[in-house]
Amino acid sequence: MATASLISIAPPEALLAGSLEIGSGEERLRDSHGRAITDLRVSVTDRCNYKCVYCRTGEEGVNFTELPIEQYLRMIRIFVSLGIEKVRITGGEPLLRAGLLDMVAELARMEPAFPEDGRHTLDIALTTNGHLLESLAAPLKAAGLNRATVSMDAVDPSTFARITRVPRSFERVLAGVRAARDAGLGPVKVNCVLLRDFNDDQIERFAEFSRAEDVIVRFIEWMPLEEPSTAPGSRTWSPETVVPMDEIVARLNSFRPLVALRANAASETARRFTFDDGIGEIGIVAPVSRPFCGHCSRIRLTSDGKIRTCLFSQTDHDLQQKMLQGQSDAEIAAYIRQVVYRKEARHHIGEPGFLKPSRNMVHIGG
Repeated sequence: MATASLISIAPPEALLAGSLEIGSGEERLRDSHGRAITDLRVSVTDRCNYKCVYCRTGEEGVNFTELPIEQYLRMIRIFVSLGIEKVRITGGEPLLRAGLLDMVAELARMEPAFPEDGRHTLDIALTTNGHLLESLAAPLKAAGLNRATVSMDAVDPSTFARITRVPRSFERVLAGVRAARDAGLGPVKVNCVLLRDFNDDQIERFAEFSRAEDVIVRFIEWMPLEEPSTAPGSRTWSPETVVPMDEIVARLNSFRPLVALRANAASETARRFTFDDGIGEIGIVAPVSRPFCGHCSRIRLTSDGKIRTCLFSQTDHDLQQKMLQGQSDAEIAAYIRQVVYRKEARHHIGEPGFLKPSRNMVHIGG
């Protein structure tokens, strides 16, 4: 896959030597492929109240610790000083985490170091399974949250409960989606991970859902990030289980003609569509059949304070340990620059010798 053309950036050795200060000059955070890193995804817990069959086995439980909220905030402040503009709070299930409202309020006070288009506040988003969202949507909006994305893999209640392995979960999540929309956390996005012969019969029903509920539905190709499991109903990734983008588009066009929409940004992961009457919006995230690594702008922090430069990284980079060693913000910033500089060019799904990442998706953060 082609990556962004190289530009002139300082090598990591110079950064480690302290030749650059936090957020100084023109030196915003970039990797060795010339990609500006502007999006930070922060997992605030490894816990989840769902056991979705394509994600969590339900056998292992929590694998990694949580940090105090203050430690996440210090890490995020340093990232923001280097050029991060968007922070997405993830888990596990982030709404299980105590102190989340205070964390959002602190994030809302942070200002990007390289403001663009006159924006002087962070773009703060949340990815949640929605089970607890109904009562928290308005308080989160009041604290400063901009947008919410809800994972929702079926619009049929029985299929949904079969996926989550939690009875009556669909009604709770639907109420959360509507509460987020009504609170102004929009455009609300609803993410559906498709598995062949399991929930791919929901495609047309999700098209209707987008139009009726005024939300953006995003179909996501299933990636090899599941926990290994022999539990009843669990799914193991294989190329045959993936419902590719072309098939999704064909199914939607049969429902009603699609019209392509322009991307909001070059680094946007979803291909955007509406229908011929302009009602409803569909996004398709196709990391397997249509990889988008060449414009990747994302970096991740795990719940235990590790940097991951790609979902499919084989290693973690221990940021919390640097803090426990008493390193200054400038030293930690230099370490972040070194790690990000070596960000992978792309993933290798489907290629000979592909290795699954060192953590499963639920232990990385969505």
